[in-house]
Formats: sequence, C-alpha cells, structure tokens
Amino acid sequence: MALFAVIGLGSFGATVALELTSLKHDVIGIDTEKKYVENISDQISHAVIADATDEHVLEELNIKNCDAVVVAIGEDLEASILCVLNLKNLGVEKILVKAKSKSHHMILTHLGVEKIIHPEEDMGIRVAQSLSYPMVRRYMALNNDRYIVKVEVGEHLQGVQFQTLLEHSDGVETLLLQRGSHVIYEVAPGTLLQEKDILIVEGPVDLLKKLSTRFTFL
Repeated sequence: MALFAVIGLGSFGATVALELTSLKHDVIGIDTEKKYVENISDQISHAVIADATDEHVLEELNIKNCDAVVVAIGEDLEASILCVLNLKNLGVEKILVKAKSKSHHMILTHLGVEKIIHPEEDMGIRVAQSLSYPMVRRYMALNNDRYIVKVEVGEHLQGVQFQTLLEHSDGVETLLLQRGSHVIYEVAPGTLLQEKDILIVEGPVDLLKKLSTRFTFL
C-alpha cells in the first residue's frame, strides 16, 4: 500500500483518487472547492479543503511523505504551476500533472515534471484505437513504440495452434494465456486455442497491429 495525493478533485482528479483507493492505496484529496471535497470525502482516506498554491499548507499536510502527487488542476494555469513549484520546493520527487494546453505542457517540461498527462488527448487515442482494433480488449503503452495488449480469442480461432497464430511475429512476446480461472505463463507452441481464451502480449506497435488482424473474423 502506498500514499498518494491528488490535488484538484474535478472529474479527472476524482477519478484518479477513487481508482487509487480501489487499488487499496491511501489517498489525500485536496481542492479549494468545498463541494468537490464533500463529494468524495467518504470514499477516500482523507479529503481536505485547502489551497495547494500555499506551500505552508502543503507542508502542514505532510505532502512530502507521499509516494507520488497528482496535480489535476487543469483550468487554472497559474495555480497548477505554483502548486508544482511548491511540491518541488518541498522535495516531492514523483509529480504527475494534468496539462490543458501546449504552453502549459512546455512550462511543466521546463520545471522538470516527471509525467505530463493530457486526459482528453489520451482518451481520444484510446477511442481511436478501440475503433481501429476492436479485437484488442485493452492496451497499455510502455513507451512510444511498445505496447502491452489484451486480446480475446474468437470462435474462428478455436482449435488453432498457438505457434500458428504467432507466425511471422518475431519480437512479440506472450506474457500469459488465461483460460477461465486458469492462467498459463509459459504457453507451449502446440497449445490449441479455445474460444474466449485471453492473451496478454507485448511488442512493437507495428507488429502488434499486424497481429491484431488475425483476431478479426474471417
């Protein structure tokens, strides 16, 4: 279990705070708006009405003891930047910040922010990916070129050998195969696939795109 702080409890910040809580982490939620704090106060570890642009307030909340801080102040550029500067001054090392614009992103980059988040842009990419590759259930970017994807075996692949599915896909690694409640971490080449098997594979995005076509209905 880790301790995280989420500053800004609007739609994005609240979602992050609640998801971290569901993953059994302690979360400190901070916002200047009473209604946002009240909306989430009974669902996370701590919810506080406070001004994160005041360094002394953050110091009193012991924010420096957090494993990471998410700054979800997207609309108020000045407040977001002041908050980041305060966190830096307090020695917080892992800071993730929601950026609203290119200029905001540029400033955060110069401030040395570890990860800059563009929720709308990221969601747009996810929607486009789901439309382009509907057979891919979920995916996670490791960097700009490599992804981990979750795919479901359809009826048309029933009885196909695992090694046949991965022909000409050197560079793609299978992390596991889930069959019902049973998980196989080392899949034998001759394993016969069954409908509704779940595969988790990792590799370069171009190879994964080619592989994804084999999961479409023929």
